[in-house]
Amino acid sequence: EMFGYVRGAFTDAKKDKPGRFARAEGGTLFLDEIGDLSPGLQVKLLRVLQNGEYEPLGATAPVKANVRIIAATNKDLVQQVAHGLFREDLYYRLNVIKIVLPPLSSRREDIPLLVEHFINHHNVQKGKNITGVSREVMNFFMTYAFPGNVRELQNIIEHAIVLCRGPLITMEHLPLELRRLSSTGHGAPATSLSELKQAEARVIRDALAKHGGNKTRAARELGINPSTLW
Repeated sequence: EMFGYVRGAFTDAKKDKPGRFARAEGGTLFLDEIGDLSPGLQVKLLRVLQNGEYEPLGATAPVKANVRIIAATNKDLVQQVAHGLFREDLYYRLNVIKIVLPPLSSRREDIPLLVEHFINHHNVQKGKNITGVSREVMNFFMTYAFPGNVRELQNIIEHAIVLCRGPLITMEHLPLELRRLSSTGHGAPATSLSELKQAEARVIRDALAKHGGNKTRAARELGINPSTLW
C-alpha cells in the first residue's frame, strides 16, 4: 500500500501498482496515527526519510522519492520511544517542525465554530435543515470536558441531528450519558460558566495592559487569533 509493487511480485500481480509514495511524488503525503506503525514499516519509512528512496515489492532497484511528509498522532511519541515502541531515529527524523494541537477543553472559543461546521456538514449528508443548537446545549458544550476532543463533539452533533426533527438541537437530542451528566452536574468543570468568563476577562485585561492595549501583541501572547480576542 505504501510503496507499491511490480508486475510478477506475487500471484495475481499482473501489472505494476504504484503505492502512496509514488502517487504523492512531488507533493505531500499525510500519515495519520504515525504512532501505530509496525516496527517493520518504521524501518522502511526511515529509509525513505533518510535516503529519499524506497523499493516497491518485487523491484530490483530502489526508486527515488520526492515527497513531503506530514505525520499526526494522538500518542506521546517521546513516551513511545522510551518504552521501545517507536524508533528514536525515526522520531527525530520526523520531528522537524512540530505543531501541538491543544485539547478542545483548552480552546473553547473553537466550540461554537466547530458546532456550526459539523451541523452544516451533517445537514448535507443527511438531508436535514438544522439551524443550530439551543442556548442550554451551547452552555453545556462550553463547560463539558470533552475527553474525546473534536471527534467526540462531531459524534455528539451527528447523534443529535439523527434524532432532531425540528430546526434546533436541544438537550433531549444529546446522547443519554451527556443528558445524565447535565442533570447531575457531573462531568463538567467545577467552575461555573460565569466564573470561567470572569477568569477569561481578567486574563485578557492583564494581557492588554501588559502590551499597552495592543490587541495584536496581546492575542499573540494568549495564543489566539486577534479576531477571537475582539
